[in-house]
Amino acid sequence: MIHPRFLIAAMLLLTGQQIAVADSHQDSLPTQLLWGDTHLHTNNSFDAFLNGNKSVSPDDAYRFAQGEPVIHAYTRTRVQIGTPLDFLVVSDHAEFLGGIKDIYNDGIGLEDPNPIERLVIWYRERRIREAIDSGRGQEYFGNILPKPADPREAAATYAEDLGQAIPGAYVSAGNAWHGLLDTADRHNRPGTFTAFAGWEWSSQPGGANLHRVVITNADATSGRQFMPFASTDSPYPEDLWSWLSRTEAETGVRFLAIPHNSNVSKGVMFDVETLRGNVIDADYANRRLRYEPIAEVTQIKGDSETHESLSPEDEFAKFETYAHYLSTAREDYVVRPGDYVRSALKTGLALGQKIGANPFKLGMIGSTDSHTGLSTAEEANFWGKFAYDSVPEKKSANALGNAPGWAMSASGLAAVWATENSREAIMDAMFRREVYATTGTRIRVRLFGGWQFTADDLTDIHRTGYEKGVPMGGTLTSTTSADLSPTLMIFAARDPAGANLDRVQIVKGWVDETGNTHERVFDVAWSDNRQQIDGKLAPVADGVDRRTAQTTDDQGAPELSVVWTDPEFNANRSAFYYARVLQIPTARHSLMDRIALGKENAEDYPEVIQERAYTSPIWYAP
Repeated sequence: MIHPRFLIAAMLLLTGQQIAVADSHQDSLPTQLLWGDTHLHTNNSFDAFLNGNKSVSPDDAYRFAQGEPVIHAYTRTRVQIGTPLDFLVVSDHAEFLGGIKDIYNDGIGLEDPNPIERLVIWYRERRIREAIDSGRGQEYFGNILPKPADPREAAATYAEDLGQAIPGAYVSAGNAWHGLLDTADRHNRPGTFTAFAGWEWSSQPGGANLHRVVITNADATSGRQFMPFASTDSPYPEDLWSWLSRTEAETGVRFLAIPHNSNVSKGVMFDVETLRGNVIDADYANRRLRYEPIAEVTQIKGDSETHESLSPEDEFAKFETYAHYLSTAREDYVVRPGDYVRSALKTGLALGQKIGANPFKLGMIGSTDSHTGLSTAEEANFWGKFAYDSVPEKKSANALGNAPGWAMSASGLAAVWATENSREAIMDAMFRREVYATTGTRIRVRLFGGWQFTADDLTDIHRTGYEKGVPMGGTLTSTTSADLSPTLMIFAARDPAGANLDRVQIVKGWVDETGNTHERVFDVAWSDNRQQIDGKLAPVADGVDRRTAQTTDDQGAPELSVVWTDPEFNANRSAFYYARVLQIPTARHSLMDRIALGKENAEDYPEVIQERAYTSPIWYAP
């Protein structure tokens, strides 16, 4: 007798419709889904401390991530995460690590000052404490942020200029790093919760954001063999990679670097030229590929998947755009292909075809970049980027000066398909790119690519996906059969504490024989029996109550799954495919603030949001 599910699956495969499949338990699966944040700042970060976080330490951050209540640094209220994380990377800025905190608490360190020097130091310390206590810390140290300039020209003097910004701020970097290592080890419980020590390398020449978060598997013993490499050591990514390579060889630890906020990099993050102005060659591409297998595609400072001007045919490209450069003066935001991950993926295909190596073969994750020490990406439990930004009345102008709090996104999360919850297994998953990003929702997503998947395989996607294909992050090579096309198998389930799903899309990019790149977005599974008209799917209904910020539960689907075959496949062209999963509309934090404040609007910032997930791509290589 044929099981009804197999019969339905076969029928729907023929009609091209989607089917819903119950997700399996994780206990006996090759990989398990882990949720985490790879990008969190505590009071050891200079800008976090200057902007109100004087108390939330790495210990508090790890406790909060595991579900314990802690005290908010600014409001002094009790706060608690809605759903605990499986892993956390505390990644304070390597620049001035712990320095501002120690200047505020212990004063400016200077050996044997004479009476005049002692008086000057006393006056400076008083002014620093007054500035920080009054919320003007960032203003007082305004020269930390670079002046607008050409990034390649500014890089030449960047390290020297930044090093002079806060004299004496390096005195306790070693203590802060060693303290983080000890704290991470104390909270690390393999199988239950993984605590990573990391840091942020914050190169920002001319206001171009080239930041990377560096993750390591180092423990308190091995991590004491080095100090975090900072942009004051060098603002050039190649020098960071060289340091990572040398330090790995000397210590035996592992490193992984994650670019973030490419959306405000002035086109430099994923450019075809290096920061030194050299054309990318195969050696550079392979060095970058070795240490930067994934990118942070969504976080508090906006979304870096794509932009409406770069993807004009994509109706969902206009999403959480953050048009504010990180510099001392306002600059008009200019969109460049090197700013966005989808463009980088396409550029990588073209470079691979030209030089034989793809520097932008990037998996995708999300993380918060919270400077409150609180890893919250939930719209209803969002505490802003900085501690001062946690109060709704302050959302009209936040501590960055040119970016209102409502411009910030309650985002994101890193989803990792790992063999176990441990430092080694999570880093392994990141290196093989079996990871995906969400904007804060916990949508569960599986993506596999192969040549002969059928709808029957959906009934045991976790087993058949690995047996007959490759998971997200993998590469399909040419098939011997000329009449086969890549077949993608996708399963998505709603966040158990969130909203239903609107649709599943496949984003395809490819390069033609002349080196030109192309993209197309396919709707492949959707809810509510909607029909496509002229290739477009009608929007799902907006059920958000503008008075209560609640969402009706009568739209969307709890699960969507499909086996989809590329109808436009050309075996001679390199390509990538990734899944984008959209929720139905829900209330954005700006709407909740607006209602709470009794305002008619939140300064024209969106009231609803369609939360989403982006999987790492699957590549096709001829």
